[in-house]
This record gives sequence, structure tokens and C-alpha cells, in this order.
Amino acid sequence: MRAAVYTGAGGPEVISIRDVSRPEPGAEQVSVRVLASGLNRADLLQRMGRYPAPPGAPADIPGLEFVGVVDATGPGVAAFQPGQRVFGLAAGGGQAEFVVSHERLLVAVPDALDTIQAAAVPEAFITAHDALFTQAGLAPGERVLIHAAGGGVGATAVQLAHAAGCVVFATTRTPSKVARIQALGADVVVDASREDFAAVVARATGGEGVHVCIDFVGAAYLAQNLAALAVKGRMVEVGTLSGADARIDLGLILRKRLHLIGTALRARPLEEKIAATRLFAERVLPQVARGLARPSSSPDWVRPIVDRVFPLDALAEAHRYMASDAAFGKIVIRIAGE
Repeated sequence: MRAAVYTGAGGPEVISIRDVSRPEPGAEQVSVRVLASGLNRADLLQRMGRYPAPPGAPADIPGLEFVGVVDATGPGVAAFQPGQRVFGLAAGGGQAEFVVSHERLLVAVPDALDTIQAAAVPEAFITAHDALFTQAGLAPGERVLIHAAGGGVGATAVQLAHAAGCVVFATTRTPSKVARIQALGADVVVDASREDFAAVVARATGGEGVHVCIDFVGAAYLAQNLAALAVKGRMVEVGTLSGADARIDLGLILRKRLHLIGTALRARPLEEKIAATRLFAERVLPQVARGLARPSSSPDWVRPIVDRVFPLDALAEAHRYMASDAAFGKIVIRIAGE
């Protein structure tokens, strides 16, 4: 099969599209013919040698999510049959013509979603829902601060929090994205390249702060994040784009009784990934289907946002585009035609 392969650690030049051995499904596993795959920051970090694949995942084939058609099933599979459209998460290997997945990590694709839309869903929606509601315990009416809100996960988190009846603060470092983030349901959008977002939050909340912060930036935002949190606030660290090493004010954490929570889906045990996937299928996917079918009559609707689509052979170009921070929403890699 054809697959994207990292030939070493480095820039986009280490990406090669080549023929590799096709994986075969084992017990409780499903082989999926991949049609498209979402591109994620983790793919870029892995290419640079900063985010190695966990044990058991392909070490040099990227791709943390996919949409495709069931091709074959291994022993004990009961939930899916060849020909069904499915999507899901992978610990790696999603940017190839075939991928093997545990059957309970797969979800049937609703008819309302086309292939490209579906490719933009798994990583963004499962990660955002897990961070907001499972990890942070976000409740209706609470205030939440979401960083990198023009990215795939950030834009999804804004929609989910708004649909849940929360007051949404969001940040971006790209001025042209401010109005688009507001259109997703953010109540206050801060251009973090020009403003101190903690000061904006303090003014808007009368000094009370936000109950939850979802952060992808890491070290550079830590001090402001802690300042922006309310008493008993919860911060979920999803990424460390600016680095992982930072000084921390333990006294502030004690005084405010703050909760700092780290999360990463890729390296979680199988059962935890299954639980996150099932919650997404039960609670979020119906919102997506409603939003695509009749958004005006569904106050809690959400939708995938696709910025650009690249063919697999242009994966290096897609990496450069993601690194430019120009994208709004998801970048999708088309693996094959339908």
C-alpha cells in the first residue's frame, strides 16, 4: 500500500510517499481502506522527532485520525461489516491507504457527513469534548477560556462550549481570525498578540475569572492562565506549542485552590480511548448531524470546519501550510478517491 513515511527527524523534506507492507487485522480488529485523514500538530511534532509514536503504533507512518470504508474484519468482530463507512482515532498510521483499528475505536459515519467533513471530526471533536467535559467537568453557565481557537481542536471546543450554554472566552494570535471565532459562538475573543488575555478576562468578569481554561500553548501562557482562573478553577493542558518548561507560582495555586490537569489521548490505554470514543458517539455526533442537516432549528448544533484539502502526494506542502498558522479549522489529507 502507499503511505506517508518519515525517513528521519527534520523538516517537511523527510516526508516520503512510498509503498509499505499492508497491516492485517487481528482479533477484534478492523482493516479500513482510508479515504482521508486529518492533519494535526502532533504529526508535525513527530516529524521533528519531538513526539514519538507509542508502543504498538507505526513508528514512521503519521496520521492520528481517518475516515474510510471497512475492508476486512478480524476474528471476533461483530459491530462492522465490509463496505461500511467509519471513522476514528489512531495512534499512528492514518495517512496510508489502509489502517487497522480496534473495532470499539470505530464509529459509523452519519449520512450527513461527506468524506472530507468526516476526516475533520475524530481528533478535534473527541479531544475537545474530552478536555472540556470529561477532564474539566465544564457545566452549563460556567465561563471557559479556550486558546488557539482558530485551530482544529480550539474551534471545535468553542462550538461545544457555546452549545452547552457556557460563556466562552477565546484567544488567537492571528487578527484575521477574530471575527470567524466570534461567529462560532465565542463571547469574547482576544488577539493575544496585542492584548494580555488575563487582563481582558479580569475586566469582563469583574475580577472573578474563568472556571475552566483549555490550553494548547504551554509555557508561554502558564502565568496568565493561572491569573485568569477563578477560585477552584480548572486548567486542562492539551498541548505545549511554546514549550513545556515554565516557572509556576505554587502560592497562587494554593490560594485559589486550582486544579491543573494534563491530558493526551494518543498514549492512553485502549479502554480509556474506547470510553472517550463512545462518549463522542453518544453525545457529540448527534449534534454534528443536526448541525449539518438543519442548523437554524438546532440551538446546540456544531459542525466540522475544513480549511484546505491536500492530496497525499502534497503532504509536505500541507505540513508547511499548517506551520504557517494560516489555517482556520482543519487541514485534511485526501488519501484516495471514493
